[in-house]
Amino acid sequence: MRESGATSLATLLALADSRLPIGGHVHSGGVEEAVASGLVRDVASVELYLRRRIRTSGLVAASLAAAVCAGELDPVRAETEADARTPAPGARTASRAQGRGLLRLAKQLWSRQDWSALGATPHLSTVFGVVGATCAVTPRETAGVVVYTTLTGAATAAQRLLALDPAAVAACTIRLADLCDRTAAEAVTGLAAVSDPLQDALAQRHLQRSMPLFAS
Repeated sequence: MRESGATSLATLLALADSRLPIGGHVHSGGVEEAVASGLVRDVASVELYLRRRIRTSGLVAASLAAAVCAGELDPVRAETEADARTPAPGARTASRAQGRGLLRLAKQLWSRQDWSALGATPHLSTVFGVVGATCAVTPRETAGVVVYTTLTGAATAAQRLLALDPAAVAACTIRLADLCDRTAAEAVTGLAAVSDPLQDALAQRHLQRSMPLFAS
């Protein structure tokens, strides 16, 4: 049974807000390592990185979340599918850390719901799927929120790390809005299985950083 007053797209968007523990103030989506490696250094390279991230890890996570929201994947199988699509241990650690954060918030909002099937440290995509269904939003809307979160978390980190003009970064994210919409639409057509060796390498190198500013 859903608890009243907490079933809407706005609720899902609020839970995905970068100010909360799953968002950009904690995780950089590989941007910290990309900046340290000289791969991301200005607004133009930030936009290229974000475009690549949306089309790979963003699409994969959104497709998993959409399938869970639609009831096509149960949480246990969703975890297996997410592990198979996240080869880098560092990336899996980041996903599960963010999933734990979102699950903690969801438990506070829907305290009477049984969340035990998700375990203690589920992937972010799995939790987003269950929360999307709980919010009574569509799989397409859930996918859109996941893609948007993939974009904004990394964009916020890049802005902070490079001291970029916030307006320039905002304009960059707006230019990518159509790509986000198209990626979310693609996500609901089936489970995606694309990979990005660069992001995997960045996630692994980040684990070796002695004093990171971000968790991933």
